[in-house]
Amino acid sequence: MNLLDIRIGTMANIAKAPNYIPQIKQHGFESYQLFGGFGTGLVDFPETARQVRDTLGDSAVISSIGYFGNPLMKEEDATNIAAYIDAVPLFGCDIFIGFAGAIDGKAMPESMPAYTKVWSELAKRAADKGVKIAFENCEMGGNWNNAGKWNIAHAPTMWDRMFDAIPSENIGLCWEPCHQLYSLVDPIPNLKKYIKKVFTLHGKDATVAWDVIKEKGIRGGEPYAWMRTPGFGDTNWTDVITVLRMHKWTGSIDIEGWHDPVYRGELEMTGQVQALKYLQHARGGATFVPNPKD
Repeated sequence: MNLLDIRIGTMANIAKAPNYIPQIKQHGFESYQLFGGFGTGLVDFPETARQVRDTLGDSAVISSIGYFGNPLMKEEDATNIAAYIDAVPLFGCDIFIGFAGAIDGKAMPESMPAYTKVWSELAKRAADKGVKIAFENCEMGGNWNNAGKWNIAHAPTMWDRMFDAIPSENIGLCWEPCHQLYSLVDPIPNLKKYIKKVFTLHGKDATVAWDVIKEKGIRGGEPYAWMRTPGFGDTNWTDVITVLRMHKWTGSIDIEGWHDPVYRGELEMTGQVQALKYLQHARGGATFVPNPKD
């Protein structure tokens, strides 16, 4: 296997990427996941793709593009997602990422009819273009009894229902251990079970405060977990990458910053670059070392 079969990268807002990426390119990120949503709608996809790809040259790749919205309740979000799916090939990649959506105020299973209707059409649209759809596994404040405003794709039980409802090979996950730890799920067996559906990863971790849980539980009003930049949380990423390697997985782990309670603000890029080095070390290094010849 090639060292760069698993790339370590970061994320960038797609509208800001042509200006943002040249400022951080020198740090050595090997891939970039570009995202819209959260206030960023459609962009000039051909021009943005041209600018970013010209900036990167051979130094890195675009791993995926995505849009974060709620297509189960907002027609505009579904329309935007379709446009992003159409644009994926322009960026030289084959993965679209985003939320599955949710019916706010309803238990998660009650979102399934809308999910099946909306994403069956989008999955076919993507498949026709050779694009895979990867749902991020963030709960976004939702739970089983109230799916919230964003995403039903955060509980393994729902993954099973979603994959059964739309048995398409191009429907899968943008996986990260952070959200598993928040649910007190062990990330490693979870990754092993769903590895065939993991299309890309977010580089984000969590720290679980077991002392708080043991004393007050998870409903005691005190935070029991914190999102962390890789290298500062509880997950052994060497184990994560070992699972990926053993299953012949190829793709990118793109660092999702802007969540760490310490490495944020003026320390944001300091934390991300340290995470880059940490994940490269967990991968086996930053540089390929050839074997001696016979």
